Amino acid sequence: MAIEVRPATVFADVATLVGPKNPASNVCFCLSYRIPSKENQTLRGDERAERVRALCAEDPPPGVIAYDGDEPVGWAAVHPRADTHFGTFRKIPHIDDLEVWSLWCFRVRPGHRKKGVMHALVDGAVDFARERGAPAIEGYPVDNDGAKVDLTMAYVGTRRLFEQAGFEKAADTTSVLSGFPRVLMRLDLR
Repeated sequence: MAIEVRPATVFADVATLVGPKNPASNVCFCLSYRIPSKENQTLRGDERAERVRALCAEDPPPGVIAYDGDEPVGWAAVHPRADTHFGTFRKIPHIDDLEVWSLWCFRVRPGHRKKGVMHALVDGAVDFARERGAPAIEGYPVDNDGAKVDLTMAYVGTRRLFEQAGFEKAADTTSVLSGFPRVLMRLDLR
């Protein structure tokens, strides 16, 4: 399997990866950290899809997609932290005034897991941020110390995944997900 990671500019591919199974749903589409909380809570069904369609047309788009040939197999949300919920999220600290980018959500389609897609997504997100002038990129994974993480909550990644990509622990957080503490991992891109 040859994985290629590209900017998430094709709405249909984003919808395939993170769109809700029920089109009338008010969840997913990876909006909860990307847009203001109040807006996220009010969007329903087609409004959510249209908001993501608009994000896909922006520069930068809302993330990156891993492809196996022409098939979208994985998603990673990556964007300047200041334009995300992480810009004001109190449980995850700001360690300095650097205009960092955040990498916060992963999704790999069933049938494509355990084939290196997550690693390709991290590397692709780093390249995406670097090409757009990011001085550093952060992730906020669980620090699970090798313990199994519920797939529903594995969307943030693990500390080990980020370490394997060269990120270093920069701070503890007060955020906990699925019983595991989250840590702030950072990679300097300067």
